[in-house]
Amino acid sequence: MAHPFHPLAGRGVEVLYSMKRGGRRMFVVGTGTGASMTLPVEWTDRGPAAQDARVSQEGLVELRALLDALAIRCVDQAEGGES
Repeated sequence: MAHPFHPLAGRGVEVLYSMKRGGRRMFVVGTGTGASMTLPVEWTDRGPAAQDARVSQEGLVELRALLDALAIRCVDQAEGGES
């Protein structure tokens, strides 16, 4: 598993079979617990290497403002204020 944020990142998984869904190649893999899951090939070491995500400084500032607004809203709701 090559996707860095997946819970199974860095672990080997058994590919049970591949299929196409929505025009994308997918693997159905065993999780080692008797269950299976469907993953895009890009999330494995058999897919193309993922490009590094880039976020602009302006994007980070906007994200921070959104998170601050949500935090204030959560506090207001927890204290019984209006949303």
